[in-house]
Order: sequence, then structure tokens, then C-alpha cells
Amino acid sequence: MARTPTSTDDSGLVARLSSGDNAQPLSISQISQALKRTVEDQFGYVRVRGEISRVSRPRSGHVYTTLKDERANLDAVIWKGNAARLAFVPEEGLEVIATGKLTTYPGQSKYQIVIESLELAGEGALLALLEKNRARFEAEGLFAPERKRRLPFLPRTIGVVTSPTGSVIRDILHRLADRFPSHVVVWPVLVQGQGAAAQVAGAIRGFSEMELSGPVARPDVVIVARGGGSIEDLWGFNEEVVVRAISECTIPVISAVGHETDTTLADYAADRRAPTPTAAAEMAVPVRADLQVTLADFAARQRRAVHRPVELGRERLEARTRRMPKIEALLQPQAQRLDELADRLRRGLTDRAAQGRQDLAGVQSRLAPRLLENALADRKRALAAVRLTPSLVERPIASSRDRLAALARLAEQLHPKKPLERGYAIVRSNGGEVITTRSDAQSHSGLTLEFRDGQLSVGVGDAAPPAPAKPTPRKPRSKPDNPKQDDLFG
Repeated sequence: MARTPTSTDDSGLVARLSSGDNAQPLSISQISQALKRTVEDQFGYVRVRGEISRVSRPRSGHVYTTLKDERANLDAVIWKGNAARLAFVPEEGLEVIATGKLTTYPGQSKYQIVIESLELAGEGALLALLEKNRARFEAEGLFAPERKRRLPFLPRTIGVVTSPTGSVIRDILHRLADRFPSHVVVWPVLVQGQGAAAQVAGAIRGFSEMELSGPVARPDVVIVARGGGSIEDLWGFNEEVVVRAISECTIPVISAVGHETDTTLADYAADRRAPTPTAAAEMAVPVRADLQVTLADFAARQRRAVHRPVELGRERLEARTRRMPKIEALLQPQAQRLDELADRLRRGLTDRAAQGRQDLAGVQSRLAPRLLENALADRKRALAAVRLTPSLVERPIASSRDRLAALARLAEQLHPKKPLERGYAIVRSNGGEVITTRSDAQSHSGLTLEFRDGQLSVGVGDAAPPAPAKPTPRKPRSKPDNPKQDDLFG
């Protein structure tokens, strides 16, 4: 007879429950949830130190990584909300201290830590991250010297990115007022703590994107300033978002973060680094008093430069004047020559008058009234011998009149209208041009014939020629009433 299997019977094929047995079988989900509750209850708040390994950032915004030490690994997850609030970007190789809770992941039957906050494990790790980021940005060329721009000599507007309540902005404004009062636009931001880096980067980009003709004056130079502090306090200015915002800014940037011994990545990316915020104000503007002294010196040099040629010209003129001879020395030879000429003139006039008197005396003997009377009588006889008759004048006039009459008759005979009276006509084109040949007449569609008593327009070509005019019968000549001779015919 077969034996009935029990719960302790290993030879049974089908599981059966014995009476009084409370060990009910659990499903995989049930035991996974039980383990999850147990782990979360026991490890609801833990702090773990380890090195970050295998960082993954999917599009969801969550961060998946692994914390490890020399002997073990611990998977970790940072949900999107906590990842956005981290003070630094998790990178492989950093030694950190993670704060959160342990939980399980039933889908892969493993446990992991949900990180709520992440801190670097000491300043050594922080400095290592800083050096790593500096090398990466330098390899990208963000710190290259050729990217540095010159600061404007005298900016009209200065933009300041800093906290509005700290002593930094007061120091900057006070220093600007002492050196050169300028228009200052302050963009208030957090300079420490959560969200400081994003606000600083947004302010820098905001200044860079301002329009020249906007309601707020666009700065000519931007000062990013913060007071001194520890490396943790200044860490926001080492963030990648701040470094890239400074390197991409279209306005020259002065970095004045911390004291002279403090160095951040923002100092490397900026166009100029100031050891203190006060020094940044000194870099931004010159000293107005020095400018006034310089301008006054330039004005004096300009006046001297303008007057110097005049002074040099005056000196040269005086030197040349001293080398020139005196006026008296120049005029003395001419005066002496003038005296000589005047003396010669007097002597010449005296001699000429004496010679004239001598010549007159010689001629006077040859001038007598009798000689003049004889010459006058000779001229009268010659005049009486000349006969002036009218015929001498009238004959040339008559000859000229006959020649003029002959020319008048010839002109009348050669007049172009004269042949018209004898039955001829002048042929003209419609434009008034005289036609002289048959070929020229055929090239016109119409002609104008000018007769003695007027003009007549005629057609040329296929137009029918006008009917020939009938000859006018000649009237019989009337006989004279009183013929002087007899008529031979009757």
C-alpha cells in the first residue's frame, strides 16, 4: 500500500501543506518589497565615502553612477531634482561623500543608494576637480591669450555682477567715485551657495545680450566681483557655466573674485584679472585728475607747438636782419650817383642853351623879310597857274553813273523771277527745294510749280497728268484808225 507524502517527505513531487504549518510561500514581488522596506528602514539615512565611477546622464535628467573603494562597489542614483541642486557636476574619478538612503531595485535584484546631496571628500578632492576642469577648459582654448580683449580706456557704462548687499559693491562704487565717476549698472546675484553659478552666468549673458539702443545703457566693460572666502565659498566661480559665459561674453570682462591669493577658473577666462574688487574699479577707469593734468599738458604742448614756428621764424628773421646792411649804406652810392647826375644835368642844360643861342645867332643872319616875301610871291604864282573847272569833276561822275546803270540792267535781266514773265515756271519740292532734273522730280510724290501769278501743286508718278491747257486764241490786231501807210491787202 502506498505511503501518503507529508510536508517533510522529500520524495514528493507536489508541494502539500501540513496541518499547523504557517510558512506560506511568498511571491518574488512580495519578498522584494519586504527586502526594500527592511533596507530602507534600517538605512534611511547614510553617508558614504567613495570614488565616482561610470557616470551616466540620460535625457530624463537623472544621474546614474557607481561609488567604489578598494574592495566593493555601490550603485547610486541621483534623481533629476537633486541633480539640479548639486554644487558641482559629478565626474569620474572624484572622491565624494554621498548623503542619502539605501534602497533596493527589484528589477535587477540589487541594492543602491539614492543620493540626496553630494560633497567632495576634502579640499584635496576639490582641488583635484578644479585642476581637472582647468586642464579641460584650457585644452578647449577658453584661456588662450589671443582671446583676451583690451579694456576700453574710458567706459561710459560699467556693469557689475555681484551681490547688492555686500561690501564689494560699496567698495567698487566708492573707488569709481574717487577716480572717475561713471554710470554703473548692477546686476544682483547670489555669489555663494546653491544656484549662485547659474545666476552669475545668467547676469553675464544678460549684459552681453543687451542692445545698444535699449532702455538700459549697455555696459562697455563688465566686472564680476566677490569678496574673499574659502574654496567652497568661491566654488560657484569655478563652475563650467560661469567659465563659458565669461568666454562667450561680447563685452570685456574683469574678474575680481576673492582676495589676491584666491584664484578661480573665472579669472583664467576673463579678459583681465583683478586681485580685489577695488583693483577692478581701478582697472576699469583712469584717474580723472590725472586725465585733467594730461589734457592740460597736451594743451600747453599744443600751444607751444603752434607758437614755436612763429618764434623760430622771428629768431631767423632777426638773425638775417642783423646780417643785412644798413639802409643808409644801401642808399649812399645811389645818392652819390644822383648828385653826380644832377650836376651833369645842370652843366648839360647850360651848354645846350649856349649852343642853341650860338646856332640861332648864325641862322638869324639868314632870316630877312625880303626872302619871305619872295617865297610868298612864288607860291601865289604857282596857285594862279592851276585851273579848276567843273568838267574835271563832272566827267568822273558821269562815267560812274553809266556803269551803275549798266549793272542795274544786268541785274534785272538775271533776276530768277524774270523768266516767269516769259512763260517759264520754277519746280519745287513740297519742302521748298528747287528741282532741276527729271530724276529728282520722280523721287517726290508731289511738286509745286511757281508761275508768274502764283503757285500750283501737282502730283508725280501714277497720277494722271493734267489736261493740256488750250492755247488762247490770239486776238486779231486792230487796225489803226489813221494808218500812216496804205494796207497792202486791202
